[in-house]
Amino acid sequence: MSDHQLRTRTPAAPAPALRVPGGPRVAAAFRAAAPALAVYAAVRALGLLGFWAAASAAGKNPLGPLSGRWDSVWYQRIAENGYGFTVTLPDGSVHSDLAFFPLLPALERGISEVTPLTLGGAGLLVAWTAGLLAAWGVYAVGAHLRGRRTGVVLAALWGAYPTAFVQSMAYTETLFTALAAWALYAVLKGRWIVAGALSVLAGLTRPTAAALIAALAVTAAVTLVRAYRDERRAGPVLRRHARMIAGVALAPLGWLAYVVFVAVREGSPFAYFDVQAQWGNNIDGGRALAAFIAGLPWPAALGLCAALGLLGWLVVLCVRQRQPLPVLVYALTIVVISLIGAGYFGSRPRLMMPAFPLLLPPAVALLRLRTTGRTAAVLAVLACASAGYGAWTLLGAGPP
Repeated sequence: MSDHQLRTRTPAAPAPALRVPGGPRVAAAFRAAAPALAVYAAVRALGLLGFWAAASAAGKNPLGPLSGRWDSVWYQRIAENGYGFTVTLPDGSVHSDLAFFPLLPALERGISEVTPLTLGGAGLLVAWTAGLLAAWGVYAVGAHLRGRRTGVVLAALWGAYPTAFVQSMAYTETLFTALAAWALYAVLKGRWIVAGALSVLAGLTRPTAAALIAALAVTAAVTLVRAYRDERRAGPVLRRHARMIAGVALAPLGWLAYVVFVAVREGSPFAYFDVQAQWGNNIDGGRALAAFIAGLPWPAALGLCAALGLLGWLVVLCVRQRQPLPVLVYALTIVVISLIGAGYFGSRPRLMMPAFPLLLPPAVALLRLRTTGRTAAVLAVLACASAGYGAWTLLGAGPP
């Protein structure tokens, strides 16, 4: 090739940039959610700093309660050794690790094998990352229903929930809430297959995935009944809603898979429910809650009844706010499951934490304050109260 040809040769076209499907949309959604994520991160950072200071003043290791106590220990033991560990209590009851669902320990094990993190560190990484994803999903639902400002405040309120300190622990609450929030958002956007797939993962995370499964099933049933009432022809209705039906059919598979796994392992079709009953987590219709209230001194009983009344009022506000059916069914089912079980009473506020739609009425009310400064001041007070309560609880003896 001559020098003239070398000088005049057209340069090769640059290789096309790698494009991720949906990448621009995800980036735009992230930019829209950035204020909510920043506020949520600030609220949780305040909680961690408050606890860190309190633990240091008490001469305790701050990481211990976050990753090495209560349920965290059970998850890490499963991650390390698999299922099969039991504890026999002095009263003769047997606690089996089969009460704990497998997704979190699987993630802990996988992360610890490919990083220098311990199982406890991997659990914290999952919880903190899932907390941000959950806040994003909570924001997405709130913004879809009431606008972006409401979504930001809703994410902040979820981060300042009284037992939000659990969001900073190696527990499953943030992971489950992230999956549930994005599944609900997918339903609101008509993406039923995505919602079903996320529900499968939620069903491998916590038993309260039953609330998410119910939300999808009830919404689909109402949609099909209305469509059939209008057309009076089942065939076209079913074909038009085939993706919705497929998503609903997919949703319970994770939860069912684990229940079947326990049944096969223990040789009894009801083994999973027997395991939960041994932990005291059986459904008793609320008798344990009533007995607990009756056994309290009357000032404490009145205070607890007032708290339950406030919870009931939030439910009423959610109904009056005309929240979409899947969102409403999900939140109400979480509340009902948390109240009608016979488990440890102190854990019930934590069990209700994934019911973030209950915070939508307070979020709307906060935005009605005259200035943004007042809204921010209220959120700051709530965040400080949550941080103080979290430090006090984490340094105590009982589990959350």
